[in-house]
Amino acid sequence: MEPPVIDVAAARRARRRAASRGSGMSMPADEIAARMDQRLDYVKHAPRRILDAGSGSAAVIEGLRRRYPRSEFIAIDSAIEKLRGSRRQGGLAARAMAALGIGGARAPRAAAADLARLPLADGSVDLVWSNLALHRSHDPLPVLREMHRVLAVQGLLMFSTLGPDTLRELRAAFAEADAGSPHVHGFVDMHDIGDMLAQTGFDAPVMDMETVTITYQDVTALARDLQSSGEANTLAARRRGLSGRALWAGLGAAYERWRRDGRLPATFEVVHGHAWKPRPRPATSEVQPVRFHTSASMRPKAAEGSGSG
Repeated sequence: MEPPVIDVAAARRARRRAASRGSGMSMPADEIAARMDQRLDYVKHAPRRILDAGSGSAAVIEGLRRRYPRSEFIAIDSAIEKLRGSRRQGGLAARAMAALGIGGARAPRAAAADLARLPLADGSVDLVWSNLALHRSHDPLPVLREMHRVLAVQGLLMFSTLGPDTLRELRAAFAEADAGSPHVHGFVDMHDIGDMLAQTGFDAPVMDMETVTITYQDVTALARDLQSSGEANTLAARRRGLSGRALWAGLGAAYERWRRDGRLPATFEVVHGHAWKPRPRPATSEVQPVRFHTSASMRPKAAEGSGSG
């Protein structure tokens, strides 16, 4: 699948605006991170240094710190505003753990950088954690290569991202209201990401998918939610300038066909993946196949502040 052409500078600006407002999306990013954390229950791994790549969430750092209290944490995000909050909250958590007698807890180091150009040495981290960040890249492959580069041998990559069924209702409604201009990003299929993991050199990659459905009072509430999370339309071929009233009226009318029980649904396909960086092996070694799974859908959730359902 050809990766979507994203205006990287516009995507960075959108994320910074969202971070500076201190707001977030109703899509349960913290719940997804908690599910990722639960998967670590079945992994025997003791990372000395952990990279939080692109999620920029203090809650994520705190959850991983409880699991790995002696690990060193590095947070990298394109939005410096996200990192400021993460570093501040991480410092508070470190002091609290020190007060409880848990040694080795330190505030996370933070750097603003492109995930495709990580400012880290080769083999310098033992766990790369990335929650709902990979889809913001123009092409996931260079990002996965960088993650592989900075991982130490026998290091673990664990991530979540968005799949192609994400915002399928909004995409169809926009296609009806304004077919001449793209408004919704395309997302890479989990099978393609699995192939990228194998191509990059990761070992024993495992991919699975689940569906999140969030309901909204109207399409304006959905658009506001996307903008507040930094998930605005940043496609290179997007329409520049403000959308007119006629377009929004047409979009709202087209979206109404999905209304159920007084609410408009928005689908998010959440893709999970993990893989290991193996020891170097001879070129004749057989590449491990990718394992794919599809799990049951998550419980639908109503967007906060968007009316009652």
